[in-house]
Amino acid sequence: MFSNERGFSLAETVIALGVLTTGVIGAAGVLVTGMNNLGSSPSDVISAQKATQAIESVFAARDSKRLAWSQITNVSNGGVFLDGAQPLYLAGADGFVNTADDAAAGLETEILPGQSIALTAYTRQIQISDVSGENGDLRMITVTITYQNGQTHRSYVLITYISAFS
Repeated sequence: MFSNERGFSLAETVIALGVLTTGVIGAAGVLVTGMNNLGSSPSDVISAQKATQAIESVFAARDSKRLAWSQITNVSNGGVFLDGAQPLYLAGADGFVNTADDAAAGLETEILPGQSIALTAYTRQIQISDVSGENGDLRMITVTITYQNGQTHRSYVLITYISAFS
């Protein structure tokens, strides 16, 4: 053995183990976050679908001519769409979601492979506001779906515009 050959000192070994431990803990944190996101994927898809369904309901109200343009707004502005967050009820007799007749139709359920999920932890809010001041021919629709994923409350927001002309 040569006199200038040496192994690692105790201090070098402790420092190397500290760096390795920090890396492993960081990787474990990323893994946990990824698993949480993976677990919420069905809820994220459901919220996007329900927001799109609400937008389509407002457009259907306009396109079907079953509602006058003045009725395609929130109840607080003289329209038919309920104010505030509402449970995800099925569309009532009028065929539009988030209107007064929806509660009688019951809560929505979502069928996923191998399971049926009652959407009791979800709420939907449709906010319709005038964009153009004078003639009111353009409105902004903001749909917010809120749901609980484990201990976390999550929201999905979809914004679009609708004009009085189909």
